[in-house]
Amino acid sequence: MIGAKHALILAAGLFLAALGRDGVDAWIDATALPPLAPETSTLVLDRAGHLLRAYTVADGRWRLPLSVAETDPAYLSMLVAYEDRRFYDHHGIDPRALLRAALQAAWNGRVISGGSTLTMQVARLLEEGTTGKVAGKLRQMRVALALERRLTKDEILSLYLRLAPYGGNVEGLRAASITWFGKDPARLTPAQSALLIALPQSPERRRPDRDTDAATAARSRVLARAVTAGVLSPDQATAAERERIPTLRQPFPAIAPHLADRAVTGDRDKSVHHLCIDRALQTALETLAADTIRAQGDRVQIALVAADHTTGEVLASVGSAAFQADARAGFVDMTAAFRSPGSTLKPLIYGLSFDDGLAHPETLIEDRPTRFGTYAPQNFDRQFHGTLRIRDALQMSLNIPVVELLDALGPERLLATLDRAATPYRLPPGKPGLAIGLGGIGVTLQDMVGLYAMLGHGGAARPLRWNCDTPASAQERQVISRAAAWQVTDILTGLAPPAGAPANRLAYKTGTSYGHRDAWAIGYDGRHVIGVWMGRPDGTPVPGAFGADLAAPVLFQAFARLKPDLAPQPPPPPETLLLANAQLPPPLQRFRPRNAAFAAPADAPVIAFPPQGAELEPLSQGLLARVQGGTAPFSWLADGRPLATGEAARETLLPLTEKGFTTLSVIDAAGRSARATIRLR
Repeated sequence: MIGAKHALILAAGLFLAALGRDGVDAWIDATALPPLAPETSTLVLDRAGHLLRAYTVADGRWRLPLSVAETDPAYLSMLVAYEDRRFYDHHGIDPRALLRAALQAAWNGRVISGGSTLTMQVARLLEEGTTGKVAGKLRQMRVALALERRLTKDEILSLYLRLAPYGGNVEGLRAASITWFGKDPARLTPAQSALLIALPQSPERRRPDRDTDAATAARSRVLARAVTAGVLSPDQATAAERERIPTLRQPFPAIAPHLADRAVTGDRDKSVHHLCIDRALQTALETLAADTIRAQGDRVQIALVAADHTTGEVLASVGSAAFQADARAGFVDMTAAFRSPGSTLKPLIYGLSFDDGLAHPETLIEDRPTRFGTYAPQNFDRQFHGTLRIRDALQMSLNIPVVELLDALGPERLLATLDRAATPYRLPPGKPGLAIGLGGIGVTLQDMVGLYAMLGHGGAARPLRWNCDTPASAQERQVISRAAAWQVTDILTGLAPPAGAPANRLAYKTGTSYGHRDAWAIGYDGRHVIGVWMGRPDGTPVPGAFGADLAAPVLFQAFARLKPDLAPQPPPPPETLLLANAQLPPPLQRFRPRNAAFAAPADAPVIAFPPQGAELEPLSQGLLARVQGGTAPFSWLADGRPLATGEAARETLLPLTEKGFTTLSVIDAAGRSARATIRLR
């Protein structure tokens, strides 16, 4: 029976005999080589080339691409010193090493060293061959010789860096460096390099998470060889010996997982995808999302998008608080989900009104009960605030004034503007009505951030770009004028920040959709824009959820993680009309709705309570009624029947207790009237 030492001697003899034949060159040139471009993991990188996410190859292995230029030079020096010190001198095999291995085996009765060069190891890894069989060793020699003729030394070394086994499903230096040290192998300590050189020799037995002693001993041998070869000094080796061996595998990065999946799904043939994401900001906002949602119950979800509105590049995109199958539907990318925007479309409506000459920030507008056909919008607080400035109406996010403006503009104008801004939307069945101004439309968080980026960029819109492999669009579309965009921004910077947030004059707007299904906050400064959405992915209500309470604090925290100070807003464009109300042209001093010629005068009486369509139970003494506007004294009627006359006070207790529908009327001293149909229960 042939022992190990005889096998090595035989292999060396056969090889030397082959070299002696005249047809050596033809024999090498005729070698059928395995594929020299093994499949590597698909990578998703951030704007600076940092790894965001990697995907395993088809057989489930982590095998990341890596070149010599991307590898720590000290590691390469230690590798060559330990594995193949004549690597740069031989032509694929090292006769001296083979002879030494054969003599050592003959003298000791067992294999002491195998004599394989790095090129021979690459040959074995490419063909996934064995090391101990004579036929396998001869095949490795032949392939190694052929590799040296067809590839450069750096190309051969790069193949080793990609294919060397490190235990389990980890192959290649980059995958191993991430697994054990959580970093790329561009900069390794001597101790880290030594461990990563030792592991491929016996990847399963020396795995640090399985046998720390074996891993430590193997590392020590590499360090000792490096000192002998002059690669390390004794002091460097001593310091490396004291460095702790890792005992746990680290997970591969899964940063911006939703966006990474979107990129890979969009082009499966690409092996490397470059996103515009900033890894540090993305990680910070993912942590913020997870921390925020922890106290919100197991079904409330969050999403954030941050972008540079001067370039249109998305710097962070957080699709959920955690990329996992949980009650929050963490695998769903909520930045791309169509949701009701609540009040966050209001700034665009005001901007269009400024452009069309319908209003100015200092224009007066009425906030009082108003019907638009069958549509009777209500303010969120169910209150009416009378006459106020457009500026205040937007800052207070009142519904009736913005619907007045949208009625004058027309819903189609708003939709056409969204089209011009390249903002996709979804409408409910039927003809679009005025309710779209209050959130009766579907948009995504990413597109809403793009819309606010337009406001921050002087009214000019450009598509948000998250994939830096696609060329940047230099084309901008002016959606609203520079002056209108500045006026909207000036109003939004006047909003008070949430409790505990810095008073940094961030231009922002919150929104809450009908039924408390969506809570929004979107804000921008002179350079960046961030949007926050919170709610339940299945669309069910979140009782008590308001954009101002839930999402706005997160928005300010996100800006704090982006940068310490806000970028200043630009000055007003020269064409901006900066005047007080009394100095405005008469048509702009007070807003006149479309039916102004037929509308009651601004100081006409209005039934403030009970409002139109109210259903209520009267007091035992009767019904409390209240009138706004008009001139006292007042007369009250129910279905044309007088209930009270000559009332000087604006609040009156009416002797009305009969159940059913009633038309309540009030007439002032000038004969002007108002009415409301109510139901008593």
